[in-house]
Amino acid sequence: MASETLKAFDANIQPQSSQWRDGKFRNRRPMHKNGLWKILQILWRFTFDKPAGTVPAKPIPVQAISSAQLLAAPDRSLFRLGHSTMLLKLRGEFWLTDPVFSERASPFQWIGPKRFHQPPISIAELPPIKGVILSHDHYDHLDHDAILQLAGKVEHFLTPLGVGDTLIKWGVPAEKVQQLDWWQSTRVDGLQMVATPARHFSGRGLTDGNQTLWASWVILDDDLRLFFSGDGGYFEGFKEIGNRYGPFDLTMIETGAYDHDWPDVHMQPEQTLQAHLDLGGKHLLPVHNGTFDLALHAWQDPFERIVWLAEQHGVPISTPQMGELLSLATPQAGRRWWREQSV
Repeated sequence: MASETLKAFDANIQPQSSQWRDGKFRNRRPMHKNGLWKILQILWRFTFDKPAGTVPAKPIPVQAISSAQLLAAPDRSLFRLGHSTMLLKLRGEFWLTDPVFSERASPFQWIGPKRFHQPPISIAELPPIKGVILSHDHYDHLDHDAILQLAGKVEHFLTPLGVGDTLIKWGVPAEKVQQLDWWQSTRVDGLQMVATPARHFSGRGLTDGNQTLWASWVILDDDLRLFFSGDGGYFEGFKEIGNRYGPFDLTMIETGAYDHDWPDVHMQPEQTLQAHLDLGGKHLLPVHNGTFDLALHAWQDPFERIVWLAEQHGVPISTPQMGELLSLATPQAGRRWWREQSV
């Protein structure tokens, strides 16, 4: 596919995107909508009837990382920093996905979902970053303070349409930002990055719903093929992505913050596994879990369910601790570290 990039996007001008219709970005099929009464019920459950166990009773184990360790790490390494934040080392350079380092996934740092653990490394200690890959603008994926701290040490910010303009408004130099529509791609120092479809939504306030696009990402490094899901419900697009760019050596797929009351927003673990199979994935790395309390299930439920499902279907699965090095060439399974929290 030819390389295509968009440097700037103005939501007041209809972009040349088939996802933009009637003043908003939209999914291929309309999403399930909860009525006002259902929304009030969900809010009541979150506020007054949240079950026990959504937050770990003991501190999450974290393997601290130093800058020296990162520089000495072999090429094609991955470090999980928390939630959907992965640090990839490819061709001797570092890439971050959805970097969130703040204490809370919230517009305010005094209220909202609080981290279960500190990041394995601070932004100040990170080596220079070749690029940041963003999936969408929700607070647990787009961290204002982290972006401002990273701006000086990152060469490239790759975003879906509209998200890059948010970064530019925050002070990120426009020349560092590339904005892509679904199926558009760009190359950076030999790596190919493709913004691929997802089934989700966007918005950081009450009035900006779906004014920016959401995406999953394909990362190609010669014979190494990686997939990063961002957020979203299960949909037919996974098969299309797999047909175009698979099979994938490693899929990093959202597995957490799910509920039957929001089926189009996040996938149940069974759907995560199906998405992995649709993509032609070899190894599965379940992400979007273990860092924030964003749902009504027990915090370790995503790990238990997806590991059991993977074992039943013979799918190799990797569950590294936060901060643990994962080889992209030969991903290790990792131990069941979350079970130690209930001992």
